[in-house]
Amino acid sequence: MNRLNEVDLTDHFVELFRRASTILPDDMRQALARAKDKEEPGSAAEGALDTILRNIEIARDNSTPICQDTGTPIFEIYYPLGVSTRKLADSIRRAAAIATDRSYLRPNAVDSLTGENSGNNTGIDFPTMHFHEWDEDKVHVDLLLKGGGCENVSTQYKLPNARLKAGRDLEGVRRVVLDAVFQAQGKGCAPGVLGVAIGGDRGQSYIKSKQQLLRPLDDSNPNPELAALEERIHQEANELGIGPMGFGGKTTVLSTKINTLHRLPASYFVSIAYMCWANRRAHMDVQLHNDAVEVSYD
Repeated sequence: MNRLNEVDLTDHFVELFRRASTILPDDMRQALARAKDKEEPGSAAEGALDTILRNIEIARDNSTPICQDTGTPIFEIYYPLGVSTRKLADSIRRAAAIATDRSYLRPNAVDSLTGENSGNNTGIDFPTMHFHEWDEDKVHVDLLLKGGGCENVSTQYKLPNARLKAGRDLEGVRRVVLDAVFQAQGKGCAPGVLGVAIGGDRGQSYIKSKQQLLRPLDDSNPNPELAALEERIHQEANELGIGPMGFGGKTTVLSTKINTLHRLPASYFVSIAYMCWANRRAHMDVQLHNDAVEVSYD
């Protein structure tokens, strides 16, 4: 059994929740600032982005949530052989309750049958956790807080799509992704980030699309075809003129991230995870060094 099992990570997960909820990553903040500079002075778009940027600073300085909807906590957890995923999950659930009590999170976990709120962000498969065993000697944790408004405009297409004249190719993918942005208008709290998955079954395709939202905005897709498609969709989405919060303007999408999965011959799904401007993500590494636990955040 791995010695990391002897470590209680609850407090460290609480800190991860705090960081994700209250500190927007620098790449997102800088992208929003650049977007503000592109908008017409005095326009509704510039005003919306100015308000967003001031809100980001206030949230960071006061350790208060960036948005009142602190979202669904989605964890991607990478762990070495021998680490107990049950213990990690228990620590995450305890941390969610503590983070809720400290107002880093709003109580968001609602029973789908009774409508009753658990009051502490725990419930059936809440928070969401995906575990991945790997060969590293550390635990790495990615946390994404996915708000309800942008989740409502996330969507999935099945190709071919006759309405959009979209076939089973990357041109078809481009057409449906742009349609998703157009259909969302301002309801997803633009400017957004698009996570796209091509292929897989319906469930895995959605999971893969959300994982793309953890990528830095300025990374480069290692697949040249996907890199070119990401850039084209990014440019064309911003030509739609939807703009910040749907007020019109030059920036509707801050970035597009695409990945693929193998699929059945009979199915060709394209899933679009729309993320609002509050793209709240945080990362944590845990490892033992000279019998001491070292925890770092990013």
